[in-house]
Amino acid sequence: MIDAVPDKVRALDEGDALASFRARFALPPGVIYLDGNSLGALPAQTPARLDAVVRREWGEGLIRSWNRHDWIGASRRVGDKIAKLIGAKPGEVVVADSTSVNIFKLLMAAVAARPGRNVILSEAGNFPTDLYIAQGVVSLLPRLSLKAVTPDDLVPAIDEDVAVILLTHVHYKTGRQYDMAAVTRRAHEKGALVIWDLSHSAGAVPVDLGAAGADMAVGCGYKYLNGGPGAPAFLYAAERLQGELASPVTGWLGHAAPFEFSDAFQPASGIGRFLSGTPPILGLAALEAGVDLTAEAPAAILFEKSRGLCALFIETVEAFARDHDLEIVTPLDAGARGSHVSLRHAHSYPVMQALIADGVIGDFRAPDIMRFGFAPLYLRHADVWRAANLLRDILASGRWDAPAFKTRAQVT
Repeated sequence: MIDAVPDKVRALDEGDALASFRARFALPPGVIYLDGNSLGALPAQTPARLDAVVRREWGEGLIRSWNRHDWIGASRRVGDKIAKLIGAKPGEVVVADSTSVNIFKLLMAAVAARPGRNVILSEAGNFPTDLYIAQGVVSLLPRLSLKAVTPDDLVPAIDEDVAVILLTHVHYKTGRQYDMAAVTRRAHEKGALVIWDLSHSAGAVPVDLGAAGADMAVGCGYKYLNGGPGAPAFLYAAERLQGELASPVTGWLGHAAPFEFSDAFQPASGIGRFLSGTPPILGLAALEAGVDLTAEAPAAILFEKSRGLCALFIETVEAFARDHDLEIVTPLDAGARGSHVSLRHAHSYPVMQALIADGVIGDFRAPDIMRFGFAPLYLRHADVWRAANLLRDILASGRWDAPAFKTRAQVT
């Protein structure tokens, strides 16, 4: 029986130092949510926080709240809170725009800071928006070319022609994790800069930008940081580089003195130069609630649980994978993976739809990958064990082979 959780799994939950955090999320009953790597769950405190912003700060304070409630400082304030989660210093992270826009800003800034170099280096199969934005930059600056290589070929491809390397720290599909310090060190030896996409890392796996000597980074706010759908993204630029990096989106809030309303743009000092338009206050308020909750968890315990949840899922799946033509794509080495596990199966889409119909929510990535994300703040070890065994049951019974599960939705 799937409900008959083994004693060793129950013991893991009984000894879970983060167990109390689960009650601080508004999780629907009867659902095992394994898609926090795509959209985080709703923190229980977020609706009240948004209600206060809407009714009190906006409704009563009106425009006075830019000063009275420090709306104007929200991008930097929340950025500094995220900085603590990713090994950055105060003044090195700002919340603004989307991940895609922030990649554009940093790519343009990086290639301008490395004149005479003509290559943007990335990984073939990187998250599409990263590659698409890089392609857009190349179309704007024809002297540049985009070179996308396999992970094994990446380090040898770093040479004196490379201006900037754009990589996702934890790969969105496979869950493989790069050695940030090693790649960054090699890039610096060759005079190149590196931009790290932390969208599948921040809040789930250890990230220490400072210790790695990282140059720049971006990340979204709606995955493990639980900021809600479409939450604003964050942008990191190392303090040592901020003076030489110029944002290509020179909006008014990136000005040194925006309320002097000068005709001529003068960039703000520090990370503020990467701001552009008016910050989305409602989105920032929701993101801040999620970040505050994440920050309460001791980092070492958070990341240890993340590794343990993944390990339990892999161990459970390994017992039946061969019998059902199931391949574990994610690295088995805990130090080489993020906080999600990807499985390959010839019928991954309908299998995932059958799981969702039975209350286990993961997602599908074309052409044949099922992804299962393990958010350590609200998942229990028993959830992970039950999900893996339900997968076995669905594969063994063949009930995934129903017409209703084969019709592709627009979002997979």
